[in-house]
Amino acid sequence: MSDSEPDEELLSLLRQSLGINGDQNHRQADTKVLKDAEYVYDNSIDVALDTQGTKAAAATIWSLMQEKQYSLKMWSEHTLHPKANDAETVNFIFLMDLLNFCFWSQNPDPTQCFSVEYHGQIFTGYWSLIAAIHRALEESIPITTPSFWIDETGCTNDLINHVFRSETPELIPLIQQRIDCIREAGRILDADFSGSVVTLIHEANHSAASLVNLLTTHFPCFNDVATFDSKPIRFQKRAQILVADLWACFDGQSFGSFHDIDTITMFADYRIPQMLHSLGCLRYSPPLEAQIRSLREIESGCSWEVQLRGCSIWCVELMRREIKRQNPKAEVNAILIDFFLYDTMKQRVNEGLETMPHHRTRSIWY
Repeated sequence: MSDSEPDEELLSLLRQSLGINGDQNHRQADTKVLKDAEYVYDNSIDVALDTQGTKAAAATIWSLMQEKQYSLKMWSEHTLHPKANDAETVNFIFLMDLLNFCFWSQNPDPTQCFSVEYHGQIFTGYWSLIAAIHRALEESIPITTPSFWIDETGCTNDLINHVFRSETPELIPLIQQRIDCIREAGRILDADFSGSVVTLIHEANHSAASLVNLLTTHFPCFNDVATFDSKPIRFQKRAQILVADLWACFDGQSFGSFHDIDTITMFADYRIPQMLHSLGCLRYSPPLEAQIRSLREIESGCSWEVQLRGCSIWCVELMRREIKRQNPKAEVNAILIDFFLYDTMKQRVNEGLETMPHHRTRSIWY
């Protein structure tokens, strides 16, 4: 290199130290989830959005959110969500969302479904997972420590089964797949991120989209992609909700600080489509509606399931836009709408107010 030529390596380091390179790269980060959801909506034949119903629901949701003073802080008010703002909580959230999938039971008796007893209370569904993690930690089982996941002498399959033991004869669904996810994540964290979830988060440089892309690129068990019309459709539910949970737990600070948090979409699962249908936002073709109402399974990755998930993401996006159109100063994004809809739907279920069952799909994606 001659004296007149710039030292590109030095320039790169200088740009990085000044935040020039990093910011430009992360502004361009895109999960492509929203774009793919719009494509599904545009080409869907079994799931349709009711425009007027969606606008009406947006107004109702925003009114209720204001009435309840619903905010990001509601996340930490849930009894079982971790409260400490430290690296141990980061590990807890990582494991929580690594395994945040498929809690529904085919047993019509809710008292016989998979459940976890913790501090004298019985928890089911998503909360059973969180309770089981807390219970294990109190039993001095380091279940949230990534290096433990790859120690198959100490962290045996039998021990993992013990961690997620049930109060009923029914086991947690997809237990072997959960064990596989734990092992895979432990190996990849060890190989690519010095065994540290914190290192993984730091590599994203405070970009929500970059963290989603890191998760889905490095960890196959986070790469939630289906095929529709021969086109790959990215949903990335658990990767996105991991980012959202970090943002919520740390109140947008420290490990939860993301300059592009609004790029995260709604999390395509089975509860939000159920709520959107109840609100009159989604309509189903007669065969699909019959399948859901009869509690028959819908295969993971099939056209019906992709349409349900894609149209739900796009519906929540249209809700968000409508709320912002009517209330330009509203501080709301798809994450908050999703959290609110999920909490509301769970409350309706607990009160026996379901008008439509959720669709049944067995998969590790949600």
